Amino acid sequence: MDTSKIKNIKVKQAIEAFQASDIEKWMSLFAKDAVLLDDGNPRDLKEFSTHAILIENFVSIDKVEDNGNSVYGAFHSDKYGDFKAYFKFHFNKEGKINKLEIGQADN
Repeated sequence: MDTSKIKNIKVKQAIEAFQASDIEKWMSLFAKDAVLLDDGNPRDLKEFSTHAILIENFVSIDKVEDNGNSVYGAFHSDKYGDFKAYFKFHFNKEGKINKLEIGQADN
């Protein structure tokens, strides 16, 4: 999958780690107190990072917004099927991801 549309280096590293199911690299990008919201609902980041990362991935990156912090694209989940999704990354002052919003995109 082509990640060249992602110009934010940290977001690109996160998406590439997610795509590779590299849990160690993925988790290293997050602050210890990071929050995960799934369609606005709190979700356990550790559970997501050790289970969903193994069975979910972007099929394509369709657009990148918010200074490179928001990624939208076609998504596949072995559990939920195929749909459009977004990952919106928020960073703390140390450059670690302190909030990740994920969910189903409208288009």
